[in-house]
Order: sequence, then structure tokens, then C-alpha cells
Amino acid sequence: MGIQGMLSDEAILAELGSRIARQRLDMGYTQAMLAEQAGVSKRTLERLEAGASTQLTSFIRILRVLGLLHGLDQLLPEQGPSPMALLRGKGKVPRRVRPAAPAGIQQPDAAWQWGDES
Repeated sequence: MGIQGMLSDEAILAELGSRIARQRLDMGYTQAMLAEQAGVSKRTLERLEAGASTQLTSFIRILRVLGLLHGLDQLLPEQGPSPMALLRGKGKVPRRVRPAAPAGIQQPDAAWQWGDES
């Protein structure tokens, strides 16, 4: 079953728990092994797989061990600067870049003087 907007919170938790359990079994972990590596109690993992609510930190730890943490980045991608921030000059994108001085040209050590000055 896919996660749809019309599902209840309980149904979504049950689906997430089922997916965690399938991934755990595919990787050959027992509940005790995964819980120990994630630093959570076995009971917490049991509750998560059963569709019960758990702390977000426990969920993140379990995703990390299962190699699924990148899914959170896809779920909530990092945002660039907002249009208002760009208007205020924060995160301003440069329109022109000055070229660097060519290599091999050295700056004079002393200040330049006209020939009629002593």
C-alpha cells in the first residue's frame, strides 16, 4: 500500500512500520540486532514495526542503521534562498564576475611616480 494524503495517521504509521520490518528482514537483522546497533530498546523497535508512535530520534537511528537516512533528504530537500531574501540582497547572485589578473604579471613594489617628481 502506498502512503496517500487521505490515510489516517495510524494507517501511515502502520505502513512505515511494515516497511521498516521488511527492510530489516531483507538485511538479515533480528529485532534485537537492529535495536542494539541503532541504540534503541527492542521494545521501541517492536512498537515502531507495529505502527505505534515513537520518538523521531529513534526513527532516525533505525533509518541510519538500515541505510535509509537519505530518504529523509529526499522527503524534505534543502531549500535555496527565498525570493524575498534575494530581493533584500541576502544570498544575492552575482551578475558579473571580474576576471583575475593574468599569471606572470607582477605588481610593482614601490608606488608609481611621474618623471618630473623627485
